[in-house]
Amino acid sequence: MHDGGQAAVMEAHWGGGAAPFGATWQKTMMWIFIVTDALLFSGLLCGYAFLRQAAIQPWPKQSEVFSIPFIALMTFILITSSMTMGSAVTAARLGDHKKARTMLAITIFGGLCFLGCQAYEWSHLIHEGARLTGALPGSTLAAEGVPPVFTQAFFVLTGFHGSHVLSGLIILIVTLVRWSMRKTPSQGVEMAGLYWHFVDLVWVFIFTLFYLL
Repeated sequence: MHDGGQAAVMEAHWGGGAAPFGATWQKTMMWIFIVTDALLFSGLLCGYAFLRQAAIQPWPKQSEVFSIPFIALMTFILITSSMTMGSAVTAARLGDHKKARTMLAITIFGGLCFLGCQAYEWSHLIHEGARLTGALPGSTLAAEGVPPVFTQAFFVLTGFHGSHVLSGLIILIVTLVRWSMRKTPSQGVEMAGLYWHFVDLVWVFIFTLFYLL
């Protein structure tokens, strides 16, 4: 009877029924998306590491090209937004409608601040002569001997991540509106939270591997 009960439970989970390991199909699909996207970012970071090692020109010191305290501030903003997102998810699960709405709004504000900082960083580097094809001849970066792969990696890594932050903000705004109208369940907030935490975690790797090492 015990074996028969276990078989019935397994059949309910895997036989075209509800959900593997008790997860809903929405959460399962979100995890599949996150894993595939994580592999894509991993490929980009591994490609960056290979190109950096293969670069003929000496690699510039990041502290001479970027304002590391400013990048650290961006990282702090994004990590803080991840904490407020976690609070929003917890509040949604507990049915605290007002707190979940407030935490979602604060998370969106943090994401907007991060994108604003990134736009400033991009504009500063572009002003210094950074382009996707390399440093402009005669520019400050060219005078410092910055290799083309450095600016290419900068625009690809930060640009691809920035597009994820932007899409995450759109998701959060839609979630906030629907939550305010009471048209979204707590699981909707949780799904948005999973994506936002992933975006924040990816930035930690980019910050460490590109800006610090």
